Amino acid sequence: MAEPRSSSTHDAQGRPLVAVTGLGIVTSLGRGAAENWAALTAGRSGIRAITRFPTEGLRTRIAGTVDFLDTNPLVAPLLSERFAAVAAEEAVAQAGISAGTGAAGFPGALFVAVPPVEMEWPQREALAQAAGGDGAITYAGLQQAAASRRFDAWHDLFIFGTVADRLADRFGTRGSPISLSTACSSGATAIQLGAEAIRRGEMAAALCIGTDGSVNPESLIRFSLLSALSTQNDPPEAASKPFSKNRDGFVMGEGAAALVLESAESARARGAPILGYVLGCGEKGDGFHRTRSSPDGAPVIAAMRAALADAGIEPDAIDHVNAHGTSTPENDKMEALGVSAVFGERAGRLPISSNKSMIGHTLTAAGAIEAAVSLLTIRHGRIPPTINYAVPDPALLLDVVATARDARVSRVLSNSFGFGGQNTCLVLGDEPA
Repeated sequence: MAEPRSSSTHDAQGRPLVAVTGLGIVTSLGRGAAENWAALTAGRSGIRAITRFPTEGLRTRIAGTVDFLDTNPLVAPLLSERFAAVAAEEAVAQAGISAGTGAAGFPGALFVAVPPVEMEWPQREALAQAAGGDGAITYAGLQQAAASRRFDAWHDLFIFGTVADRLADRFGTRGSPISLSTACSSGATAIQLGAEAIRRGEMAAALCIGTDGSVNPESLIRFSLLSALSTQNDPPEAASKPFSKNRDGFVMGEGAAALVLESAESARARGAPILGYVLGCGEKGDGFHRTRSSPDGAPVIAAMRAALADAGIEPDAIDHVNAHGTSTPENDKMEALGVSAVFGERAGRLPISSNKSMIGHTLTAAGAIEAAVSLLTIRHGRIPPTINYAVPDPALLLDVVATARDARVSRVLSNSFGFGGQNTCLVLGDEPA
């Protein structure tokens, strides 16, 4: 296992160097970094038939669900909080940083990516029934129902920011917690905000989390109506096939990842092991369409180049691309176009892989989970595979890693591209640029 080499405490631009001193993961593959790493490198899938709610009549009946943790009640904010807490506990413990209330709490702020929070249909239906008088729903009835003890608790649960508030109380983070949602790039954005806060000297540490517990009937139907989901239900583990010619959509997943970011100076002062560094962050808005990417790939290309420039490195310094790789026809084509534009002829020799082939698309958690996996790839010198890559798409000239590959990996470009053109890329490495 390669250890990061010694370096200065600041990057080439004179900013505090951002180290990672703890990470935690929970996905459909298991609880903790060790379980997930073993499953990922073995090419094992966590995608399975959904059993937590009826799926009769649905075109898509599979997902990467976290079935080994309590998922009742099936409410996205509660599940997102539960997954986030599991990941954060692992990350904070590994970092050796105090957590909890009072002066001994976490010595920095919380940045948490959560799914867009709104009251879900079971709660809406119950509220409407409680408000209905003689079958008619009135404004006065809604006010009366919402003021009841039962519905007042629901109101608190579905406020955007509740998940972050509860996590902040649990881990004793400083200041007001930041909740964010930038679609499928959210987890990477949380890491970017934490890294930038440390670079500005505002804090010595940051707890950055991406979490999502949105596998419920409403979300499944919404994505299905967008024709975004794979309908290849049998066998479930073969449905997600990024960069393959026969790909037909993504598979929903859920889980969380947490990173403890810390200035290298602070980490070294307390003798904390450094797992790697956040070397660069790049983002670029699109605005072309609510769900589709710009046909010319310009925003995706710009985000990747911005991350490289922020890290102060050239494209040749990247050893591996942890792809967004959703398995949708358009996204994979757009990402391949972008990688080819940024890396030129080397794109066909640069190892690229998508973790979503095994855990599905974890939405707001994806960028954080993939950043954590990228750091594990660097430390272990082994690239997880893109499973189900049996029918390569000849139009995508990429070196897709179909089986786990041993390699010397010093720097990884981790891509996250979201609906609405929200694109965030991270450069992670074992040593400063």
